Amino acid sequence: MENLKISGRQFTILVILFSVGTTILVIPGSLANEVKQDAWITAIIGTALTFLVVALYIVFGRMFPAKTLVEIIETLLGKWLGKIISLSFAFISYISASELLYYVGNFLTTQILHDTPIEIIHIVFAFTLIMGIRLGLETLARTAELFFPIFIFLFVLLTVSVLLTPDLWKLQNIQPMLNSGIKPMIRAVIIFLSVFSFPLIVLLMIFPISVKQPKAAEKPFFIAIGIAGVCLIILITLTILVLGPDSSARQMYPSYNLARMIKIGGFLQRIEAILAIMWFVTIFFKMAIYFYAALISFVQTLNIRDYKPFTFPLGMIMVMISFISHPNVTHSAKFDYEIWPVYSFIYGLALPLLLLLIHGLRKCIRNDK
Repeated sequence: MENLKISGRQFTILVILFSVGTTILVIPGSLANEVKQDAWITAIIGTALTFLVVALYIVFGRMFPAKTLVEIIETLLGKWLGKIISLSFAFISYISASELLYYVGNFLTTQILHDTPIEIIHIVFAFTLIMGIRLGLETLARTAELFFPIFIFLFVLLTVSVLLTPDLWKLQNIQPMLNSGIKPMIRAVIIFLSVFSFPLIVLLMIFPISVKQPKAAEKPFFIAIGIAGVCLIILITLTILVLGPDSSARQMYPSYNLARMIKIGGFLQRIEAILAIMWFVTIFFKMAIYFYAALISFVQTLNIRDYKPFTFPLGMIMVMISFISHPNVTHSAKFDYEIWPVYSFIYGLALPLLLLLIHGLRKCIRNDK
């Protein structure tokens, strides 16, 4: 395996882009469907809980600073059980990348490129992804540095555009507050965590082993989650203020439709392209990290030295999976609501807690001896 290293700043940017990812388009509608006008409160609670999840991952990384998650799993669970769990983790990361590819094709064909075959979109996006992964983690991180200012500029432009259109939003759309009840709020927080928080587990294939001065990157890890969380809270709040909770819940991409409605002075309009560009930037890097984590998990589990020969064949298989994973949008939505939160919880929270418990028990047994 190559000894790749990225800076703490590059890691911070990757965390922000990964965290925003698909969340920027799909989470406002998902939360509004559960808790209506309290969606923005759910985002605040979810972001606060995410800091605890990140703290767990940092503790986990401190114990094994020279190992990836897959290597830690094999160290603590043994060779055979460890390999089984590691391969399942690689599979989940791989399927997650194909899911994101499905989102890209579905979004473009339903919202922008109506007459373009979805197969072409998937193949073009996959080839771009394969090219980026083959160039390595360092190149991917430097590319993220170039695109990050564009993302921030477009986000600020979108936010300012909404705020400069007071006729567009209504404060009564977020009232009354805390009116959704405890159970729907818990369910909404779980959905938020499953999309925003628990997927961060794949970053343990990068952090701390591939980060220069990993201890110095711990604080930026928290900062990155804070920035990503604030971005989502702002976007969710603006979506509810403009579209209202009921309209947001009915739409697949409410934040995109929010951008469609912005018109300033008769000359600034149709700025939904801003949100689309922001989404493409973030989803590309989220998909890249998932795919990279899947490749590294796969080759390390099978004791293969180089992952690059597998990028093209596995990339093409990923395209095929993206075609057959969901027969329709309803199936995709059901997967996101019912199945994905379970997978996300198992690998994002239950697995690291189990590994920490095993590590603690082993340490206690050694001390007793």
